[in-house]
Amino acid sequence: MLDFSRNHFELFGLPVSYRVDSALLAERYRALQQTLHPDRYAAAGDRERRLSMQASIRVNEAFETIKDPLARARYLLSLYTGDHGDKQESTQDAAFLMEQMELREALAQVKEQSDPMAAVGEILDRLTDHSGRLVGELETLLETPSAQDLEAAWGLVRKLQFIAKCRMEAEELEAELEGIS
Repeated sequence: MLDFSRNHFELFGLPVSYRVDSALLAERYRALQQTLHPDRYAAAGDRERRLSMQASIRVNEAFETIKDPLARARYLLSLYTGDHGDKQESTQDAAFLMEQMELREALAQVKEQSDPMAAVGEILDRLTDHSGRLVGELETLLETPSAQDLEAAWGLVRKLQFIAKCRMEAEELEAELEGIS
């Protein structure tokens, strides 16, 4: 069955790294799910069915964590530091916070624009660009991290959380606008 003591990367036979080969991750995920899927254990005993279900859930959780850049960063930082980032800390970067306020104001005014869908699209593009830059910085910081790099990475994770929340609001607004038109 599955060794539940292994970390998410070990489950897939991947190096513990922020840089991930997405195709290899997906391939190994499919192979594990094929082996562990509860349907394969339908005729087995209760214990085997339960272990299969637990293993399948664990593999899904590990896959979703590694696949998502923000979740992957949080998980890696927890492996490196033992800190799970549960503290509700905010970023102290005033320029970043000002940009986030401007984006939220722009979102609030989208419906007043002549082309609201285009306005939301521009905001989503800005969020994607900013997120991409932060992910690139994380890749560098987490390659062979020092204690200082780990602290800086936590700061980037907090910024990515702001961006993810703003992205979710923008996507909800976009869906609402699509429902109107």
